[in-house]
Amino acid sequence: MNYWLIKSEPDTYSWDDFVKEGQSMWDGVRNHTARLNMMAMKKDDFALFYHSNEGKEIVGLAKVTKEHYPDPTAEDPRWVVVNFEPVEKFPRPVTLATIKADERFQDMALVRLSRLSVGPVKPEEFDFILAMAHD
Repeated sequence: MNYWLIKSEPDTYSWDDFVKEGQSMWDGVRNHTARLNMMAMKKDDFALFYHSNEGKEIVGLAKVTKEHYPDPTAEDPRWVVVNFEPVEKFPRPVTLATIKADERFQDMALVRLSRLSVGPVKPEEFDFILAMAHD
């Protein structure tokens, strides 16, 4: 199993919007590295749901329900989407400031590649974040 982080601006598509839909096709990704990450996702992988720009915090946990397929919003069939479903809203969001202040996360993609919209999360980073969200 692999772990991921997916970003969304809450004024565009928030955790609450995601929960209301019950599942989502993660579309509109137009970054080559993010696309490769989406193509590496497998059914039942977990993804941390991050509110970017406003809030700047990990607010919940999602699960991959369908592996990559062509993005119907793109003219180029090389762009892909992945389907997710919400698993859990975190009782305590984990802020970017908290992550940056903790040296365990210094190599995390969220910190090193801050503009990447879909990135990998190491298993130990995932475990630390889950623990922080439930602390």
